[in-house]
Formats: sequence, C-alpha cells, structure tokens
Amino acid sequence: MQERVIFHIDVNSAFLSWESVYRLNVLHEDLDLRTIPAAIGGDEKKRRGIILAKSIAAKEFGVRTGESIMEARKKCPKLYLAPANYELYKKNSKAFMDILREYSPDVEPYSIDEAFMDMTGMQTLLGEPVEAAVTIKDRIRSELGFTVNVGISRNKYLAKMASDFEKPDKVHTLFPEEIRDKMWPLPVGELLFVGRSTVKKLEAMGIRTIGELARTDLGILRSVLKKQGESIWNFANGIDFSLVQTEPEMNKGYGNSTTISFDVTDTEAAKTVLLALAESVGARLRRDEVKIQVVSVSIKDNQLKKMSHQKVLDSATNITNEIYQAACELFHELWDGRPIRLLGIQTSHTKDEEARQLTLFDNGEYEKWEHMDQAVDEIRRKFGSNAVRRASFLKEDSINKGFSIRHRGD
Repeated sequence: MQERVIFHIDVNSAFLSWESVYRLNVLHEDLDLRTIPAAIGGDEKKRRGIILAKSIAAKEFGVRTGESIMEARKKCPKLYLAPANYELYKKNSKAFMDILREYSPDVEPYSIDEAFMDMTGMQTLLGEPVEAAVTIKDRIRSELGFTVNVGISRNKYLAKMASDFEKPDKVHTLFPEEIRDKMWPLPVGELLFVGRSTVKKLEAMGIRTIGELARTDLGILRSVLKKQGESIWNFANGIDFSLVQTEPEMNKGYGNSTTISFDVTDTEAAKTVLLALAESVGARLRRDEVKIQVVSVSIKDNQLKKMSHQKVLDSATNITNEIYQAACELFHELWDGRPIRLLGIQTSHTKDEEARQLTLFDNGEYEKWEHMDQAVDEIRRKFGSNAVRRASFLKEDSINKGFSIRHRGD
C-alpha cells in the first residue's frame, strides 16, 4: 500500500500579496507593498478597522494580524495601509486553486488562500514530493506573481504545520519521523488549534513544548482539558486520519456568515444571530427544492481565531428550526465564552428534495415546522422579506441592527 503524500499550500500574506501584484501589473506602480511596512485593513471609522494582512517589514515592527489599526499605527507610525478588495481576492483565489487542480484531482480549499492536495501516487508523473512542490510553488510565482509556502507530510495536520515554518516562498517537509526534531522543540503555543487559554492551562501543568505535551500521560490531559486534551495529544504526536475532501461541483453547499459590529458576549444574543442565519439558509434551500444533511457552525472571536464544528443530521432537511437546533447544539459545544466577532452556518451533502426517512427520534414536529416555513415563504414572496418577523427578532432589535447576512454557496 502506498504511503499518503499530502500537501498544504498557503499563500504568503495573501491579501497584501494580491494587492501588491495588482498595483504592479495592472496599475503599473513602481512600489511593491511587500517590501515596505504595509498592511491591508478595513475602515478605521467602523468596527472592521483591523489588520487583515501585513508585510514582513510590518511584522518586524510587531504589527499583528487581527489587531486594531490604531494599535498597529502605535507600533509603526509610517505603516502604509491599503483598503480591502474582496473581488480581487476572489479572482486571485480562483486562479490559485485552478493551478492546484492541474496537479491533483483531490484538492480541498481550506480557506480563500490555502488548500490541501492529496498527492499520493503522483510521483511517477511529477517526481518526488519536494520536487513536485517546488514545481507548483515556482509556477504560481511565475504565472500569478505571488509566493506560497508548501508543507508536505503523510497527513493534513502535519502538512499544515510544515507550511507554517519559515516563510516566504519555501517548501518544508514534516514527516512522522521528523516531528521529534522539527516539531517537538517548539513552544506548545505553536501547535495548531492550541489557543492562549489552553497554553496557560498547559504551562500550569509544566508543559511548555510540543514534545512535553506529546509525552504527557493522556489520562492527565483528559482530566484537565476533556476532549480537547485528547485531540491536541494526537496532534502533538502527529496523529491525524482526516481525508482530503474534494466535493464535486454539483454537491453545492449553502451557508451564511455575518460580521457583527459589536462583541457578542451572551448566549441569547448569539442564538438570535444563528436563528437569522438559519432562516436565510432554510429559505434558499426550499427555494431550490433541495435538502442538506450536514450542518456546521463557525465562530470567529475578537482576536480573529476561528473555530468550527459540524454534525450529520438523522434526516436530510430544509426546515429552518431543524437547522437552527443543530446550529445551537454545535454552538454550545464550540463556544468558550470569548467575545464573538463573526458567526456562520454552513451546510453540505446537498440532495434533491425527497420523502423524509423517518427515524425513532422523529416526533412529528417537523410536519408543523414544514407547514410554517411554507406559509412564511409564501407571505414573504408576495409582500417582501420583512412582512413576517419572528417575535425574538423584535425583542432583540438592537442586535439585528448590528449585523448583516452575507450569503455563501450560491
């Protein structure tokens, strides 16, 4: 059996790089923003006034992604700030992903500027993994004008860890036999998905490096950190069985996310946002006469740390209340109390609308919810989207004014 070969490709300072290439190649400017203290940021007058990407020169001044523009300017008074240009980012992301798909049929976009590739068995066509990675990296730089890092390993987690090593324009390997030398000496906070609060707990246990975490008794970690303790112990030991998930184009997902103009710090406010998102997703599913069977929720806190979790439903659905209930369950599993900047609901495993497969857990409630959704959809079609509003939205009107829904997936 062939050993797996997984690549993780990550665009270096994506938003800043894409803006720089556009200015150089399209606007024919002389200054490359990547060579000066520069950053991409939002509107300083609004909540979106944060650093989205920064140059290496800006990083040397201590500028960090996710901090406010005011904080960044204190560190680097001469920081050049360019506004975000999301249409440009989408165009560059598509060109980037298109090149990756020429080298493997199994490409999983992980975000707008990074992706996993399953390169197992491609050696006969493309050469050894490092050689193939250099070919891909250099082609992206030559044709698209920006640089990427490529991490190579036997699984997705280690490949992503490898791509975060020295930047920019580098290829790094992190095979299981290399983790003792390359990964274990690193501070435990360098381990992906280990946040600051977890670092404090680990340090209180005397665990300061990834190697010390890997060698800690699993039972002790479980007693302190519950399920997360087992997860990060597996990661520290290079254990990850997740597959590169390539969804066919026809298996379209539906999802919404919203950036909130103030910190959400209580459960009820968050659930009001989730209900609005579930309503929008459900309405679009019913409009297209399809159902979904997987629901996921994503949370981004005010430090821009993103978390997500998903669950498979017992029955495919397009009912708003069922999507909402699943989202609330996932939210309670995910949220650790930190102020929330963004909430999102995504769905997948889309299928044509069909008769419901009844289970032991069905209580007939879904029929009532279906009729209610159909009635609301019809009223809104005739009289507008605000013709019918849930009572909970009226109670939380100040919250609703603080966010707007952005559609994902169609």
